[in-house]
Amino acid sequence: MRYILFVIGLLWPAFISAQTWEDQQLFNEAAPNQTLRILSSTDTAFFSPIIEGFLAETPGWSVEYLVTGTADISRVLQQDPEGYDVVISSAMDLQVKLVNDGFALKLADISHRDWAQWRQRLFAFTSEPATIVVNREAFEGKPIPGTRQELIQALRAEPDLFRGKVGTYDVRSSGVGYLFATQDARVSEAFWRLMEVMGALGIRLYCCSGDMIDDVASGDLLVAYNVLGSYAAARQAQDNRFEIILPSDFPTTMMRTGFVSKKTKHPAAAEDFVRHMIEAQDLTTGAKSSPLPPLGLHPDGRNPTVIALEPALMTYLDKLKRRTFIQEWSNAVIQ
Repeated sequence: MRYILFVIGLLWPAFISAQTWEDQQLFNEAAPNQTLRILSSTDTAFFSPIIEGFLAETPGWSVEYLVTGTADISRVLQQDPEGYDVVISSAMDLQVKLVNDGFALKLADISHRDWAQWRQRLFAFTSEPATIVVNREAFEGKPIPGTRQELIQALRAEPDLFRGKVGTYDVRSSGVGYLFATQDARVSEAFWRLMEVMGALGIRLYCCSGDMIDDVASGDLLVAYNVLGSYAAARQAQDNRFEIILPSDFPTTMMRTGFVSKKTKHPAAAEDFVRHMIEAQDLTTGAKSSPLPPLGLHPDGRNPTVIALEPALMTYLDKLKRRTFIQEWSNAVIQ
C-alpha cells in the first residue's frame, strides 16, 4: 500500500498538469534565447500575425502559443501559474476575476486608455460584437431580422423550418457564452423569450463560435445566436453562404483582454509582448495586421455598447448567482 501511495505521489503532478490543447504551436523555434508561453482562447489563425510582429522586433525569442476554451483558462493558470507568461481571453469576467485574485502582474509603464484597462494589470486590445448568424438560403425571399424580437417572430412563424436548426453557446461550459448571456439578460427580457423559443425548437448547444459558423454555412444550422463577430466576418470573406446580423435593439460587445502572469519567469519580455499586442491593434498607428478587430475608438471615449471592464463583471461569477442563472437558462432552453 505504501508503495502504491508513493507512486501516486510521484505521478500526481503529471495528472493535474495534463492538458489537451485545442491548438499548440511554437513560433520561431530556432531562436537562441528563451520562450514566452501564451495561454489563450483566441484561434491561432487570428492571433498569429501579432506573434509574428512581436518576433520580428525581438528575433531572439520564440513564442509557444497554447489554445484552450475560455472556461478552462482559469483552471489551467491556477494549476500552474509559473507555466505561462501571458494570458489572453474573450471572457472578460473570468479575466477580471483572475486579476482580482492576484494572478496578474502590474505593468505601470504601459499607457492605455482608462476604459480599456483595469488596475494597470488587465489590458483590452480588441472590441468585438456578439452577432446573430443566419443561413442565406433559409432566409431567401424573407426579411432578415434586425432585432431579437424580429428573430423571435421569424422563428415562431415557421417552426417546422427551424426545428433542430438553431444554436448558441452552451453557457454551462463556455466562458464567453456565459458572459454574453448574462450581459444580455441584464439588458432585456427579450433574451429570455428568445431562449424559450429556441429551446422549444430543439436548440443545439456549442462550445465555440467557429463550429456554429461552420454549421450555419453548410445549412446544418439556420440560425446561430451570440457568435463572435470577428470570427464570422473573417469566415464570410471566403464564404458568403451566411448573413451576419448586428442586433440593433441592444448590441453586446466584448473586449478581448490580456495580462502578464504574476509568476512569469520573463516579466520584461512578457510586458513587451502585451505592449506590442496593444499597439498592433491600434488603428491610429497604422500597425494593425491581424484579422482581429481593433479596440474600437470613439470620439467620446468608450463605446457605450461595450461591456465595461470593471469589478461588476464578477457579479454573475458568485456561486449562488451562477447556479441560479444556469438553472433559469436550463429551464428555458432544455425542454
